[in-house]
Amino acid sequence: MIARITEIAERVGAPEEIEIVDVELKGSGNNRFLRIYIDKPSGVSHAECEFISKNVGTILDVEDVVSGGAYSLQVSSPGVDRPLRKPRDFERFAGKKLKVLLREPVGGKRRWEGTLAGFSDGIIAIEPASGEPVRFGIGNVEKANLKFEW
Repeated sequence: MIARITEIAERVGAPEEIEIVDVELKGSGNNRFLRIYIDKPSGVSHAECEFISKNVGTILDVEDVVSGGAYSLQVSSPGVDRPLRKPRDFERFAGKKLKVLLREPVGGKRRWEGTLAGFSDGIIAIEPASGEPVRFGIGNVEKANLKFEW
């Protein structure tokens, strides 16, 4: 169901250059909510959230994609700690600070923070604040987020 919702949201967002960052369906019964995170290089406006909500919501309801009763649809930006999941995320945010949790340790650690030094051929390079650059495959990433600095 998530894959179908994502496909619909991407189809609706593409002409407006709106990227679908993530789709979550949480809760159960009539207390479910569907959250769609969107982004654009220039940032996300309230109007763009409304656009995705109205257009995707209509398609989901007409095609009865979210089976099993009522749900609430929420559309928002991914926030300052935006998750990084796709190869294009790691390409786009090169030079930014991030934190990463790995599935398997690299250099004896599963948690890394630093500057995203680059991404090429499926390999992510991070420059920690102290120490040598670290490299690992995107398949080893359990979770990665931008790190907002105050």
